[in-house]
Amino acid sequence: MSLTTTAVVGVICLLVLLVMGMNIGICMMAIGFFGTWSIRGLNPALAVFRTIPFTQATTYSFTVIPLFVLMGQLCYYSGMSSDLFNMFQKWLGGLKGGLAMATVGACACFSAICGSTAATAATMGVVALPEMRRHGYSDSLSCGSIAAGGTLGILIPPSTGFIIFGIVAGCSVGGLFAAGIIPGIILALCYIVAIAVVVKIWPDRAPGKVHFPMKEKVVALKGGIVMVLLFVIVIGGIFTGIFTANQASAVGAALALIYLIARRKFTLAILIDCLRETVKTSGMIFLILIGAYVFGNFLTLTRLPSLLAEWITSLPVSRYVILLVILIMYMVMGCLMDSLAMVMLTVPIFLPIFKALGFGTIWYGVIMIMVMEMGLITPPVGMNVYIVAGTAKDVPLQQIFAGVFPMVIGMCCAVLIVCIFPVTAEWLPHILGYGLDYGDGFVNSFGWS
Repeated sequence: MSLTTTAVVGVICLLVLLVMGMNIGICMMAIGFFGTWSIRGLNPALAVFRTIPFTQATTYSFTVIPLFVLMGQLCYYSGMSSDLFNMFQKWLGGLKGGLAMATVGACACFSAICGSTAATAATMGVVALPEMRRHGYSDSLSCGSIAAGGTLGILIPPSTGFIIFGIVAGCSVGGLFAAGIIPGIILALCYIVAIAVVVKIWPDRAPGKVHFPMKEKVVALKGGIVMVLLFVIVIGGIFTGIFTANQASAVGAALALIYLIARRKFTLAILIDCLRETVKTSGMIFLILIGAYVFGNFLTLTRLPSLLAEWITSLPVSRYVILLVILIMYMVMGCLMDSLAMVMLTVPIFLPIFKALGFGTIWYGVIMIMVMEMGLITPPVGMNVYIVAGTAKDVPLQQIFAGVFPMVIGMCCAVLIVCIFPVTAEWLPHILGYGLDYGDGFVNSFGWS
């Protein structure tokens, strides 16, 4: 059996195991081990297991993951999400559909100090859903806006998806954080426009407007001050070079703990819950990372990524046609598997193709994360939909999926904007001095030096 055939068989076996519901990290480790065994023999395959798990688990750059997860957990228990929703409710409540728009705004801000889609969706479900129901909002619009708003957690920094992409792709995490800010704002605005269109067509879905005096609006702004300060210190520290990403995550976790204590919400039980959730989430991520490196070692031996890149770049079609096909593949895969697993599985295969086509690595990372977000709100997986369904137990799943459909259209518009105008993702990292890592012939097409 040729190396290429071995690689193809390995990928097919991996997809079959994933469809059967096997853990993605275990899947990739198993296929990587047996694939290496078939090519090099048993001893080299065992040597992979002897070196990769320990090496990757003790890599210094990986410490950023549990620390940012811990920061998000501490912010969740501090009640920051309620403050953010209250602020946006006061300022947007007077608009038609304003509470749903406020939910998206609060999700965007909470994502800026959380970095987790699941935590954002779960938190805002508890905070925003009762308020929207109280004012007569339909369950489909309420749950749809919460589920869609939660997806911003993987795009707006600090994003776990960007951290893992940066590690796997070998590019700057700080540059990826910078690249995600403007597309994150664009996506949030597209969600808000989608809500405005929905309530224009179906006014009964958001019957109530909530007006507040200016004094209450001004007072409510204090709810966003802590979030802004935390974001500026952590992310601004990375951009200005004061902190590395690892140091910034530690500073952010420490500040979140201080805020939790200052709000008088700190208890030993809460601390234990934060640590337990951090360990569970980090352990899951590390298992995927280790499995991906074992599987990536197997793919490297077969030379499948480089051969695939050479074949695709030789096709007599525009690179934008190839880009469209790959994005459609990401949309389909996003409906079937976890987003972090997709990063680990596809980056080693598709990154050489994007670079060979002349696209920038950071731009590719942003586009990939945005497209993957669709999988969080589309069937059959739709993790955010199931999280919201856990909060709104009396709302049928099909009703929530119907509510997120307009948001999916808004997300497609945001992806199209970033594809047509790559400057939206590349301008900020460029002016901050991060390398954009273009493939050949791509630099001059956007005028970057």
